[in-house]
Amino acid sequence: MKRIVLSVLVISFMLTTACWASSGTYDYPMNNGLAATILGTPKEYKAPVPKEIKMEQKMLTVFHDRVPPEVYWYQKGLQYFIVKQKGPAPLIFMIAGTGASHNSAKNRAMARAFYQAGFHVVSIPSPTHPNFIVTASSTMVPGKLEDDSRDIYRVMQMIMQEGGKNLQVTDYYLTGYSLGATQSAYVSKLDEEMQAFNFKKVLMINPSVSLFNSVEIIDDMLVDNIPGGIENFPAFWDDMFKTFSDAFAASDAVVFGPEFLYKAYKKKRVEGAPPNNERMSAMIGFAFRISSASMLFTSDVMSNSGVIKPKNLELSRNESLSDYAKVTVGMRFIDYFDEILYPYYKAKQPDLSRQEMLDALGLKNIDSYLRNATKISMVTNNDDFILASGEIDYLRQVFQDRGKFYPKGGHCGNMDYKDNVAYMIDYFTN
Repeated sequence: MKRIVLSVLVISFMLTTACWASSGTYDYPMNNGLAATILGTPKEYKAPVPKEIKMEQKMLTVFHDRVPPEVYWYQKGLQYFIVKQKGPAPLIFMIAGTGASHNSAKNRAMARAFYQAGFHVVSIPSPTHPNFIVTASSTMVPGKLEDDSRDIYRVMQMIMQEGGKNLQVTDYYLTGYSLGATQSAYVSKLDEEMQAFNFKKVLMINPSVSLFNSVEIIDDMLVDNIPGGIENFPAFWDDMFKTFSDAFAASDAVVFGPEFLYKAYKKKRVEGAPPNNERMSAMIGFAFRISSASMLFTSDVMSNSGVIKPKNLELSRNESLSDYAKVTVGMRFIDYFDEILYPYYKAKQPDLSRQEMLDALGLKNIDSYLRNATKISMVTNNDDFILASGEIDYLRQVFQDRGKFYPKGGHCGNMDYKDNVAYMIDYFTN
């Protein structure tokens, strides 16, 4: 499992490294969207933010009667962090991207920028992260955005009742990147009904229009670009792992970020294997596959679906999971949808069609709300590869002057770029 742990750490940067921009000349240095996604923003182009701020690490018990399986003995509660101003201030919730923890590099970077701008900050993990699935998911089968967002909303309310009860909050704001951006729209819609926060503004950063379309695109980036074809996946896996392991061993510190990944890329160039588009696509697909495997296995264990782990088999804390890892890494998201997600909801709603379930995995399901919710704005990049054909045009039509479209940056690759951070802060403070 050490390989899985290392890979997942690498993943948390490869699939969730950033997003945003400005008007006029846009000088973000990465012209290749794939490279931008992997490497993020070079240090000299990043926004100046505090290097260190106090991020209070917290743990929340959401379901007091839920006892995690022994294999998840270490999941004691939902993990989140709070950054506090000294006096009254607006508070912003941040929802992490696909498979990312509350402590992801992207959320930490945003927290520094928001703190500098005078906000209290609360960072929560993605509902697709194992910690959320085990401790805070009502279904334990993430994917249906409405249900996942209800879980997020419950967590937000409980955080304010417990960890944030002494905060002096003037207004509430909401943001998220990647899948977290898509979910922030659903959370905002729910808040219109529940009115626990009455969010003043919401910013969606590089949202997915259709979760299903986006993950299929990323899955295909792996399948279509493995040297020698999918049957060569074992050799490709070993090569990818060796690349990251060697860079890890050569690193001065255990820091997984753009600089670290650049070392891995530099090593490949020295070896005569430059990171061309095919290889970069495969690396992004590989990263997502590992992250997805973690979600699939956790959901299967928690829901006792019997797809990966035999039904009713109880795994001990010391049990080898290597065989399960091999199975999950070989699964695509469509396998999760067809074998776990859709059957779960079909059992609850026998007349639920497959297409209806697919529709529940995207923004078009709340199209009318998005077109009329003036409090919600959106930023994305013209070269964001997770958007299927026609989806960027859809975002333009829906958000119109509430949408910001940067010419480059890949998928969340330009989050730390100074112009992007300036735009984001200006949006929330004016």
